Amino acid sequence: MRILITALLLLLPTSVLAHEFKAGSLLIDHPKIVETPPGAKVAAGYLTVVNSGEGEDRLLAIESTTISRVEMHASTITDGVARMKQLESGLPIPAGKSASLGDEGTHAMFMDLTRQLKAGEKIEAVLAFEKAGRVPVVFNVEKRSAQKVERHEHQ
Repeated sequence: MRILITALLLLLPTSVLAHEFKAGSLLIDHPKIVETPPGAKVAAGYLTVVNSGEGEDRLLAIESTTISRVEMHASTITDGVARMKQLESGLPIPAGKSASLGDEGTHAMFMDLTRQLKAGEKIEAVLAFEKAGRVPVVFNVEKRSAQKVERHEHQ
């Protein structure tokens, strides 16, 4: 009995943390936004899309009624300064693979914030895919992890 209870407790965090959405052959895994300090006007968002289908799709846009402007960006670092450029053609999701806003300096940029985003909040959004169409999701606002902070400049 003790072993069974221990096994169930080990599985509990996984199921509690599960946060995914499905649209056809696409699985959108764990959309999240990093909490912001007071007065911040932007927040970074991340997610992974797994494409189990036979054809490529593309994430074209992210929309939210809560946050007026959301863009997808790619960052490059030159001389210790991160520069962001909007992903004009969206994020390709190859057939049989996954793609993340969070890989190779990519992220969603939630802009023109009117208030601080705090851990525990949920931000409703819609992901617009080229083929899968519009998919409602919820971005969880999560605590900022300990990581190196870099300066960002928009081009």
